[in-house]
Amino acid sequence: MMAPVVTAALGALGPLLAKLTDPLANECGRLKGVRREIRSLRSELTGMHGALRKYTNLVNPDEQVKEWISLVRELAYDTEDCFDKFIHHLGDGGPQEAGFKEFIRKTARRLKTLGARRGIANQIDDLNLRIKQVKELKTSYRLDDTDCTTTGHATVDPRLAALFAEQAHLVGVDGPRDNLANWMLDEENKNPRRVLSIVGFGGLGKTTLANEIYRKIQGRYDCHAFVSISQKPDTKKIIKDVISQVSDSDAFKKDIEIWDEKTSISKLRELLQEKRYLVIIDDIWSIVAWNAINCAFPENNCSSRIVATTRILEVASSCCPGPDDQIYEMKPLSDPHSQGLFFKRIFGSENSCPHIFLEVSKAILTKCGGLPLAIISISGLLANRPRVK
Repeated sequence: MMAPVVTAALGALGPLLAKLTDPLANECGRLKGVRREIRSLRSELTGMHGALRKYTNLVNPDEQVKEWISLVRELAYDTEDCFDKFIHHLGDGGPQEAGFKEFIRKTARRLKTLGARRGIANQIDDLNLRIKQVKELKTSYRLDDTDCTTTGHATVDPRLAALFAEQAHLVGVDGPRDNLANWMLDEENKNPRRVLSIVGFGGLGKTTLANEIYRKIQGRYDCHAFVSISQKPDTKKIIKDVISQVSDSDAFKKDIEIWDEKTSISKLRELLQEKRYLVIIDDIWSIVAWNAINCAFPENNCSSRIVATTRILEVASSCCPGPDDQIYEMKPLSDPHSQGLFFKRIFGSENSCPHIFLEVSKAILTKCGGLPLAIISISGLLANRPRVK
């Protein structure tokens, strides 16, 4: 179980990232020069979210790690407050009218909110400066990857939970899974390879969705493989992992341990050249990594499919250059799905919540912002607390 300080920080940062993609927040992007700053802010916060995920294996973080994580959490809260206040100052403007009256109303409203619009630009500058300072503190504290393991315990990849999740515990996956599976199976006769990119920040359930698609359609392919990579992928190891999954021939693989990267890629292309294959490549962090791995999968006109998951839109776009490829952007869970997941994990049923816990449950779910990881983490903490009679 991850430390409460890590859970709290992820719970604060995840919903904020969802809010920064909301159309209401984009209102401030209309100011000249601010749109770029917002993109920079969102990019930096996404990077911090990824850094926090490295600490999910910590049970008892040292004081420096705790302090840095607390700074990230406070930064997330302050950023959320900044945008909430800005949106509040703008208001919804009331019902719209046509013609001259509407023009006057809009003009008056823009003049009235001019101070708030200028203020948000200054506050974003301040927030970006604070982010830079927090990043520098991480470097000065020397909080490198060696601090991210749990002393005395084996490190467990947090994505494993998604790979072995029970169907009964999944919420909000059925619709996207079925739609994307149907898209992948469309035109099953000979046609070019297609790529599906699933993109979204950490904790939205990209691995879960990819795995559910994989479970549903893998039987329709000659061979299939599921590989998870990382920020520093070992291409040779990844390719060999795929070969081990798509080939049953011990004779073919007898010298696999001595193959170099070039040989491994050639061998995999040889294996897949005449086959209809399905490959899931989970958690791609860079275009360079994608290009290195992609060259191992031939475009063989056998209706083969690749699913790539990533947190970075530019990487998703690089994976899907063709007109027949598709990018699917993950969204936070809807309110009903968030509630169902939360109630199911704590009370055992999607529709079961004692009346005395309704208000506090709503408050917790508001803070979670539809982020499955946050909901699962917090509900796990609450479910394991001793019951006080």
